[in-house]
Amino acid sequence: MSGERVLAIEHLTVDLPPWAERPRAVEDVSIELRQDEILCVVGESGSGKSMMARAILGLFPSRHVRASGGRILYSGEDLLEATPARLRELRGSRIAMIFQEPMTALNPVLTIGRQVEELIEIHRPMARGARRRRVLDMLAAVHLPEPQRMFDSYPHQVSGGQRQRAMIAMALTLEPDVLIADEPTTALDVTTQAQILALLREMQSLRRMAVLFITHDFGVVAEIANRIVVMQGGRVVEQGDRTTILDAPRDDYTRTLLAAVPSLVPAAARTDFHDRPVAVSVAGLDKTYRSGGLLFGGDGKDQRAAKNVAFEIRRGETMGIVGESGSGKSTVARCIARLVEPDAGEIRIGEIDFGRLSRRALREARKRVQIVFQDPFASLDPRRTVGKLVAEGPIVHGMAASSAWQRALQLLELVGLDARAADRYPHEFSGGQRQRIGLARALALDPEVLIADEPVSALDVSVQAQVLRLLGDIRDRLHLTVLFITHDLRVAAQVCDSVAVMFRGEIVEYGRTAELFAAPRHAYTRELFAAVPGRAWSERRAAARNPSA
Repeated sequence: MSGERVLAIEHLTVDLPPWAERPRAVEDVSIELRQDEILCVVGESGSGKSMMARAILGLFPSRHVRASGGRILYSGEDLLEATPARLRELRGSRIAMIFQEPMTALNPVLTIGRQVEELIEIHRPMARGARRRRVLDMLAAVHLPEPQRMFDSYPHQVSGGQRQRAMIAMALTLEPDVLIADEPTTALDVTTQAQILALLREMQSLRRMAVLFITHDFGVVAEIANRIVVMQGGRVVEQGDRTTILDAPRDDYTRTLLAAVPSLVPAAARTDFHDRPVAVSVAGLDKTYRSGGLLFGGDGKDQRAAKNVAFEIRRGETMGIVGESGSGKSTVARCIARLVEPDAGEIRIGEIDFGRLSRRALREARKRVQIVFQDPFASLDPRRTVGKLVAEGPIVHGMAASSAWQRALQLLELVGLDARAADRYPHEFSGGQRQRIGLARALALDPEVLIADEPVSALDVSVQAQVLRLLGDIRDRLHLTVLFITHDLRVAAQVCDSVAVMFRGEIVEYGRTAELFAAPRHAYTRELFAAVPGRAWSERRAAARNPSA
């Protein structure tokens, strides 16, 4: 049971600069955070949840963003009136924050141990030996393997899940009263996500902290929340205990968000693809990444990312590859697109032996296979307008510039964007809109095969649902064959006709989606299903929707 109030936000308003899309990021928000509880704040991108959290520590993104009203009370002190020096005292010591992407939050030129040590030096000076022991104890407490090795490692030398654990160790080192976790598991695969969530619950329970957890993943909310706050357009539209919000929401917006959460029960089979020709055939695919050794920052060990991988995708079929980060699924996708050269094996696109094409022949054939990447902002040239980005491929392949431009306008409309978007730049669009631009660019060359590499993993549930519907609609209209890479089993259940499960470079299970989800045979597949956050809640929802099932 939660205890006394630790933090109170009262009628908080945060103004945006005059050129922003709306005048306020947060408007008249009031919530309270209690000792020994996890309060989850949910809402779409742009709902104001992260800005509200950053206001607590004065971490606004620019000087043009400021709190114009309300109070944020911590132990009776209004943090909005605190001096910069006072906020520096509180940050990390009494109120700590875990950011969404640890790779950008951690200093790349300092070891992990040194970065945790810095926090102790600033707030609680102690002898060097005692400080080092404290850091090693914290690294062990968050279940990092070989704490001494982790202490001496740089951020790029450890996995995403280990970096997130290091961030948690840093946040908890000084035993704060309040922990703010801003989307800390969004980019992690299900097993790593489950480990991080279990760790956060364990640390919160041991230290009786108040945790403000920001997320758009309702599976995570169902797993860890004591209470829930729902935000839309900078305002709180609903708040209450977990059961009330998840099972009996009052607000239409909350019901819309919940309806957009993909079900773990697979969608009805679209058709039987066995009588269709094979669009993609892979046999004996192998790929090993060679390390440069210690001189170049590696550990001298080779990594075999794909081992004797084999599968077929029929024309018009969507096949999913699921597995943890590092399982090899993206490597397989890049080998098929010849963005990475395989070491061995056969890759056929229709009748073409794609894996053995010369560079010159590959240039012409590559338009048959196009790829949509996980992060569209990183894959779109920020210096070129959207229209030029979409038209570029056809122009390279010999289409007249005027025809390519008209084609780009048609494709932008096909993916649900106004043709006027052609004259704007990628940074002017939301994440969901940028993913639509990436899809339009991939379709510009009329591909036969579309590879979607984690295309919705960073999107909130409602935008994710829109992009998935769009992808399915375009697949059916254009008769595309799709290879869909994901670590989200809910998404795979809804969009994939068949699924391959990868583990350490190998396909350990492969079959029709409904059959594999109903009765997974391999131990690793069962482990993936068991790690899905909020699985029990998802199953209850599915049973309530289909009582006769």
